[in-house]
Amino acid sequence: MELRQAVVCLGLLALAACSAEASAPAPKELLPDLDQAPPAAISVVQQNGQERLVFLSAVENGGTGPLLVSGSRRNQDQSEMTATQRIRRADESTTTRPLRARLRFVVSETHRHWHLLGFERYELRTLEGEQVSRDRKTGFCLGDRYDAHATERLPGEPPRAVWTQECGRGQSERLRIEEGLSPGFGDDYVPLLEGQYIDVTVLPAGRYVLVHRVNADRDIREASYSNNAASALLELRREDGKVTVRVLRTCPDAAFCG
Repeated sequence: MELRQAVVCLGLLALAACSAEASAPAPKELLPDLDQAPPAAISVVQQNGQERLVFLSAVENGGTGPLLVSGSRRNQDQSEMTATQRIRRADESTTTRPLRARLRFVVSETHRHWHLLGFERYELRTLEGEQVSRDRKTGFCLGDRYDAHATERLPGEPPRAVWTQECGRGQSERLRIEEGLSPGFGDDYVPLLEGQYIDVTVLPAGRYVLVHRVNADRDIREASYSNNAASALLELRREDGKVTVRVLRTCPDAAFCG
C-alpha cells in the first residue's frame, strides 16, 4: 500500500512539473527593427541609353536583436539557396523560421556575391498613388556598413561591426551562407551601384513620389513594421532636352510624401 502511494505521488509530481514547464512563457525574442531611411543623393544620369533616376538607399536596425539570415542548398545544381531567419532569445537560445525569400549569387559590374532577394524595393508613384515605374534590383548583400547611432549605443549593439564578410564574394560554389545586420548598424547602397535606379526615360515632367520600402511583404519577423517605408517628393524637369530632378521634401516612416 505504501509503495503504491509513493508511486502515485511521484507520478503526480512529474505531472505537475511537466504542466508547469508547458505553461512557462517562452523566452523573449530579441527581434530586429528594420528602419528604412528616406531616399538620398537623388539625381538623373544618362546611362545605357536611358535616363535613370539614381539614389542612395539605407536600412538601419534599431531593434534589440540582429537580423540573421542563413542560406543553404543541397548542391551546386540548385541556382538559389533557401533562406531561414535565426532569432536570438533573451536566454541566449535561438529559434529559426523559414523565409519565402531566396538567396542568389549575383554577377554584375559591381557585384559578385550572394544576395537576399526582395529585401528592399523602390518605386516611383504619381501624387495620386499610381505606380509609374519601379526598380529592377536583384537583392542585397546584408552587412554592418556603418554605425547608425554613433553618439549612443543601443541595447544589444556590438562594440564593432560584426557582419563584414561581403556575403561570399567570388564564391559561387558555396552551399551555405550567413548574412546579418547588427543592432545599431546600417546597410547602405550608393547611387550607380547595380540596381540603384529607376528608369524615367518616358516619364513626362511633373511631381512624383519616390518610395523605398524594406521587408515589403513582412517575410522577416520584426519588432515593428511601422518604419519600413520612407519617401521623397520630387519634381522632374525637362528643359532644352535635359532632364533634372529637384527634391522638394523627404518623409521618414511614410510611404506617401505628397
